[in-house]
Amino acid sequence: MKGALKWLLGIVTSICGFIEVGSISTSAQAGSEFGFRLLWAVAIATVCLVFLVEMSGRLALVSGHTLVSAVRERFGFRFHAVPLSAEILLDVLVLSAEIGGACVALQLLTGVSFRWFALPVGLAVWALLWYGTFSVIENGVSALGLVTLAFVVAAWKGHPDPAALLAGLVPSAPPDSGSLPRYGFLAVGILGATISPYLLNFYSSGAVEEKWSEKDVMPNRLVAAFGMSFGSVVSAGVLVVAALVLAPRGIHVDRFEQAALMLLPAFRSWGVPLFAACLFIGCFGAALEIALNLAYAMAQAFGWNWGEDQRPAEDARFCVVYTAAVLAGSVIMTAGLSPLKLTLFSMALTVVVLPLIVMPFLVLLNDPHYVKTHRNGWIGNFVVTFVLLLGCLLAVVVIPLEVIGGG
Repeated sequence: MKGALKWLLGIVTSICGFIEVGSISTSAQAGSEFGFRLLWAVAIATVCLVFLVEMSGRLALVSGHTLVSAVRERFGFRFHAVPLSAEILLDVLVLSAEIGGACVALQLLTGVSFRWFALPVGLAVWALLWYGTFSVIENGVSALGLVTLAFVVAAWKGHPDPAALLAGLVPSAPPDSGSLPRYGFLAVGILGATISPYLLNFYSSGAVEEKWSEKDVMPNRLVAAFGMSFGSVVSAGVLVVAALVLAPRGIHVDRFEQAALMLLPAFRSWGVPLFAACLFIGCFGAALEIALNLAYAMAQAFGWNWGEDQRPAEDARFCVVYTAAVLAGSVIMTAGLSPLKLTLFSMALTVVVLPLIVMPFLVLLNDPHYVKTHRNGWIGNFVVTFVLLLGCLLAVVVIPLEVIGGG
């Protein structure tokens, strides 16, 4: 019974941890500009994420290695230095965007410029990392993300046409050919927001922290499948609500203040505060996970002692990394950069980094030294190959799309 409750909680926190600044911003823009036409991007990205997260967990619970430590051991540090450097740069940018998103949420509630909240929010993130445990961060804070189900409720209350929703799951070009670059850019952004590289090592590191074992192979699959799938329903809910509320009024989301209007028809006077709560909790939780993952990645790559459940004195370098990361992210936001624009740039950059992170899956998840008899089947290998080839293709076109399509 205790084990079942643990895995049920894992599914809930996966659902709640799915929505953050990238998912909200890209889905809101996609819905407000193209209606339901980009639902297919959410669906494809979610399927890929389910498989990759399951593989990350399976690698950890069978081998006892996190993704980073397995890559370092199997391929050597020199090979790993390139994807590690790319992921660190990406994580710092995304961390800044998440802190910025949380600050914008406070701005919506108070009217005070988000810049003034950057350092206090960063301090709150750091304090929870310093004094908290992994279970508090992963389960306690993430569970607050249940508030994001407001987007699903709002979508349901909007009574979308089922036929139009199904049509949105089939890729189709926008009616205006001139908007095709923007359409492509947002599709890439949705993919980048959903298949976040930090999720993969964070998930495997959590499996090691919580001492998962080979007997947890099936529960791991359930958490990955149900958690990520239901999480994508919330992301799709953002897109649907934006299509129902903002698109008919000609409101294209250039600022989070515009996106905050989408919950007004469903929740009336509570709409903006509820949107702010969703944005703050989603971004704050993601900031915790990203900062923690930066410390995980650095410590595991260099062979340092690591663990959120250890006292800071026992893994000092681990703590220094997330302290420096949070400070950097907070300082970047004090400069007044637009969190929304930084988010879109970071999501596009994610697609460039993705092939470097995914490529080792083809080796590690087929190596009996690491996964014993739990090697990938042909479906798993097909998905990894698909993500790898798609990532390589998008890495070539993402810069032109960003220049032409509105980065």
